[in-house]
Parts: sequence; C-alpha cells; structure tokens
Amino acid sequence: MNNVLITGGAGFIGSNIALKLIENGFTVTVLDNLSPQIHGDDPEKTSPLYQSIIGKVNFIKGSVTSREDCHKALEGVDTVLHLAAETGTGQSMYEIEKYVSVNIGGTAILLDILTNEKTGVKRVVVAESRAIYGEGRYWSDELNSFVYPEERPEATMANGDFEVKYPGCKKPLKLVCTTEDSLVHPGSVYGITKQVQGELVHLVCKSIGIESVSFRYQNVYGPGQSLSNPYTGILSIFSTRIKNGNGINIFEDGRETRDFVYIDDVVDATILGLTVPGISGHAFNIGTGVATDVLTVANTLKKYYGIDVPLTISGNYRLGDIRHNYADISKARTLLGFNPKWTFDKGIEQFCKWVNTQPIPKDKYDSSIEEMKDKGLYK
Repeated sequence: MNNVLITGGAGFIGSNIALKLIENGFTVTVLDNLSPQIHGDDPEKTSPLYQSIIGKVNFIKGSVTSREDCHKALEGVDTVLHLAAETGTGQSMYEIEKYVSVNIGGTAILLDILTNEKTGVKRVVVAESRAIYGEGRYWSDELNSFVYPEERPEATMANGDFEVKYPGCKKPLKLVCTTEDSLVHPGSVYGITKQVQGELVHLVCKSIGIESVSFRYQNVYGPGQSLSNPYTGILSIFSTRIKNGNGINIFEDGRETRDFVYIDDVVDATILGLTVPGISGHAFNIGTGVATDVLTVANTLKKYYGIDVPLTISGNYRLGDIRHNYADISKARTLLGFNPKWTFDKGIEQFCKWVNTQPIPKDKYDSSIEEMKDKGLYK
C-alpha cells in the first residue's frame, strides 16, 4: 500500500501525515476544499498548512460532498485516509445541516464509489473522535460497576454543580479511562456524525472486501494548528487570547479534563493504522492516557509565553460540553505498537515556541461566544 489518498489532507493532522508519508516513500494525493475557517480568506497564498504540502502531493481542490471530486481523487490510490470533516463541537449544534452533509454525506459518497465502481482501494482508515463517547467512563462503588452518565442538566450547572451524576448513586463517581468498548453516546451533532462515519466505513468496507480501521483521536495539538479558528482547539483559543493580552474566561470551575495528544504521536499512530497488517475492523483510541484539566492548560501556556494575563473562573458553561474524558490506549499499544513519546508539558513547550514565530490573528473568540449565546447554548 504505497499510494494514499488523504481527504482533508491540507488540514492540521492531514498535512503532517502527508509529509511523513512522503518522507517514507509513499505517493500522496490530497483532496481538500481549503475551508476559510481553517485556512483563512486567501488560503492558496497565506495558509502555511497548504504551503507545506503543495508541490509534494497530488493536490485536488475539491470537496468530499462532490462525487466528481471524490472520483477523481480515488484514481490510482490503494489506501484512503478519510479525515475531511467539519470539526467544531459547539458550532455543530447550530450548523446542523452543514455538519451532517459534510461528515456523513461526504463519507457516503466515498463509500458509494468504492461499492459501485472499480477501484484499487484495499484499506480505508477513518478519523472518528473521542466525542463519540460523550461523557467518559466512571466507576460507581455503590453499584460496583462502570457507569456512563448522560449530559449534565442545565439546572444543575446553573447552580454551580458541574460534576456528573448517575441514577442511584449518591457518592461521587470515580473517573476512569475510556476503553474502545465503552458506551458510545455522543452529546453533540459533531459526535453523532463521527460515530456514523466510523460505523459506515466498518460496515460497508466489510461487505465489499476492503479493510477498515478507525481512530478515535483525543484532543490533538501542536505546531501548525489553526490559530484563527475560534470554534475548535482550546490551546489555540487560549494562545490567541494570551498573545493579544486578553484575559481568559475559564468555563465551569476549571477542573474539567481532556486527554491532549501531540501531533507527532498522532502522525505515528495513524501511519501504523495505514500499514500494520491484521487490524481490519478495529477502532483505536489515540491519546496519551493522561487527563489534564483546563486550569493546568491555561497556566502552562502562560508559563511558556511568559505573559501574565488574568484567569477568570467564571462558572459559565456551554450546553452539551462534557466534564471529563481520557483514553485507555492499551489496545493501540498492543495491536499497533503505538507508544506516545510526548508529555503534555514538553508538547506545550514546542507548541508555544512555534506560536511565538507566527503572526497572531485578531482574537475572534468573543464573536464565537456571542453566536452560542444567540443560539441559547452558552450560559
């Protein structure tokens, strides 16, 4: 498998994988629409992600929602890495048609071509997301079992109680890592679309004799990620605020946690998913297996930028946000041989060094918050 199509290959994750594949002797085709939300208003001139791959890949400017573009992109490839997607969790709650059309509709078109036309594709690797799990996995001493809490009620959060609850449990639940066989119960439109993407790829590919692999990426970060997109990436949002000298509004109580995984580790894991034999039909969590809270994120960024801006723990919250989630990566270790090399502190240090070399865009965070307020999603 030496000829790889990466849909969304000019994005943050895709461009890094493309460059690593080329370095290892692969031929890479990229299908990407160069979305202004990610690449800016004049991406072909100003997007560093696009500039990093152009001339090194067979680049097709187009969309996975176009059958003609997908058909063209599939010519001569034997492996597909399907990354193209709309990715803002909060934004997905009011841009519903766009998220469903691109994430589910685009995947359907791709699979329809593979099913009904002759191609040389042998394996499809698709990006799912940790968002498919909704809230993470917890242990209840009272029930002596793992439990999967549903979305936190607005009335409870309005009273400043942000911890998850589960019926029949009065004692606090214990957060544990989320395994691939944990309950899938997404709490956003984005999460639902990523769940469907994975299920479609595994179901259809099995029926037509093509290998399938899916990755449930945790919070991916590192040099090259968009600093101008206010809908995704807490590290970019906080960095833009800090570099513009603006204070940071910490949602809830700042103790909510995520699993932050450095881009180089994601690249390594994904290439293993493209090349390791005998893994068809499997889904893999890709993270570090470490939970890091939002206050730690903000303070670590301030440390490496050397800029002291005020942190306000406001008690504000977004409906649909999860409280905690971090990955169990033992399956990826065992079947893929994946071992993350980057700690959060070292990864953030490298990320901040890169940000310090970049022009800092105008801070658009407040406008994104106003959008969510208008839709009743921000409190």
